[in-house]
Amino acid sequence: MPRYTVHIRDEWLAVPCRDPTYTIQWLGYEALKRYTKNKPDNGGINAVKDIRFVTRRCQGQGLLDGDDTIEDVLEDNDFVEIAIEGDTMSPDFIPYQPGVSHLTAAYRESDDNLFLDGNSLTSTDLVNLGRGLYKIKLTSEAENGVVKSRELLDTIVKENKVVYGITTGFGKFARTVIPVHKLKELQENLVRSHSAGVGNPLSPERTRMLLALRINVLAKGYSGISLETLHRMIQAFNASCLSFVPEKGTVGASGDLAPLSHLALGLMGEGKMWSPKSGWADAKYVLEAHGLKPISLKPKEGLALINGTQMITSLGAEAVERAQAIARQADIIAAITLEVLKGTSKAFDSDIHALRPHPGQIEVAMRFRALLDSDHHPSEIAESHRFCDRVQDAYTMRCCPQVHGIVNDTIDFTQKIINTEINSATDNPMVFAERGETISGGNFHGEYPAKALDFLAIGVHELAAISERRIERLCNPSLSELPAFLVNEGGLNSGFMIAHCTAASLVSENKVLCHPSSVDSLSTSAATEDHVSMGGWAARKALRVVEHVEQVLAIELLAACQGIEFLRPLRTTTPLEKVYDLVRSVVKPWIKDRFMSPDIEAVHRLLLDQKVWNVAQPYIEKYNMELLPESRPISPTAFSLDPPASPRKRIRLE
Repeated sequence: MPRYTVHIRDEWLAVPCRDPTYTIQWLGYEALKRYTKNKPDNGGINAVKDIRFVTRRCQGQGLLDGDDTIEDVLEDNDFVEIAIEGDTMSPDFIPYQPGVSHLTAAYRESDDNLFLDGNSLTSTDLVNLGRGLYKIKLTSEAENGVVKSRELLDTIVKENKVVYGITTGFGKFARTVIPVHKLKELQENLVRSHSAGVGNPLSPERTRMLLALRINVLAKGYSGISLETLHRMIQAFNASCLSFVPEKGTVGASGDLAPLSHLALGLMGEGKMWSPKSGWADAKYVLEAHGLKPISLKPKEGLALINGTQMITSLGAEAVERAQAIARQADIIAAITLEVLKGTSKAFDSDIHALRPHPGQIEVAMRFRALLDSDHHPSEIAESHRFCDRVQDAYTMRCCPQVHGIVNDTIDFTQKIINTEINSATDNPMVFAERGETISGGNFHGEYPAKALDFLAIGVHELAAISERRIERLCNPSLSELPAFLVNEGGLNSGFMIAHCTAASLVSENKVLCHPSSVDSLSTSAATEDHVSMGGWAARKALRVVEHVEQVLAIELLAACQGIEFLRPLRTTTPLEKVYDLVRSVVKPWIKDRFMSPDIEAVHRLLLDQKVWNVAQPYIEKYNMELLPESRPISPTAFSLDPPASPRKRIRLE
């Protein structure tokens, strides 16, 4: 029998429906009957049949027509809300940051598990957890470590030992000893008082990443969390019950205290929370609607939940994964531009790059050869200017291996830092069960990921800077031998004139965003935290820089494909024609002026989904495999989109 979860005022009610042809109006009245039945005073409602109300979906707040049948507008176990006329509704819709959320738009509960042990999670795994591709389970080894760590803490409390954060206050109050009967209140007060962030909430994906990463760190067994609390966190993650976490407020010193406190606050049943089924509501009701209980904090558990670099690191993981994806695709886009501008592939000769053997430079040059090598992929466009008098190309084409190459090496460096941080214990004090003691240290300091993400922003920005110059060459007839702004009837049509301006504006924004945040420090907590990393801002702006790079390269790809239109019937190489066909599957050629923004967004989506890379990758990989072993610059496994799956970590439930 289908059932529906209905939110009325401050309660969630499960309403079964024997006949799905009943109307939404019936569902509303049935829910109201159940609501009044549970209230001594009928909730102030004298006659249900006289009540006027509206019904809306909890997710997205869309109004439902009372005359529609349930089967036409709802799915089994949908969440709906009854707004009684005259009431002030409690949970207002809280918008996310711009962009389509995978969890909001197309969430499907996963049947696959990712086993966490605190030691083997990768940035790719974390991004996939954020997208809802896996549920979480703990390995048995991790559970045993958590139990042993907690047993030591319970002993410390029982013996009335004075230990920072367990039986004392925090920061400036570290010397204030707290009575045993107030230790639970101490932890709850810590979470509540530290929930002082501001700004828009993190998107569902980013909140899932944040929660997953905190679970992974606690699974290491050095935080003193109880297994019961950790299991409740995992249950909330698996149900996608996600706390309201403002994006601003961390200085990255004692970790990301404010964001992680907001994360913990929702798990305690306080503040706001969101799930794909319920939308935004008070946290205790969202948990209740999913059959979950709020966590009840034991000594040290509040500190264990909020002390660490997980916001910096989870956002950094997304930034580095997206940077890696766009860097690969930047080589393909630049290769198309080179073809359209009738450049030469001689600058990518392997002997040149062997003399300056930076790994990224060698790899990028190899990709260009794989896409442009006439022996593998004849190009009619290249053949048409084989005997021209041009000696060499502009730097924006000729120096792609050198410029794109350092971006690749920067991404590799950053990814190593982030993957190490993902599997690091970063709270304080650390609980060493085998030594039978707790030790205060500074692993919570965010300088490592902060510095790496500032470096990432500076590095990946250059992909946009050089791309914008290539867009200029495509649009400028004195440099391209193509119609001005890549359109016929110039003057009547403006073509790519303002698309280039958009690219220029994004590059200019990036120049400001690339100013490193980690060179700044402001003393906080009465000079106890007297040097901080500002890593939260480093992570957020790195993500913004990466997004701008994606958008600039989307514009270049559109412009390059438009340039091909003016060279027809000549064809470029097979892999680049495949990329052209992919773009044309979502964007038509520019015959006359039209609304351009949707075109840019459509191609940006191709880049986000790595479809441009997926089309070209087989050709690059085949070229690399055909090289002699002694001259092969990199291993074919370098082109794998995902690391090999570990059978121990991924298990599909039957």
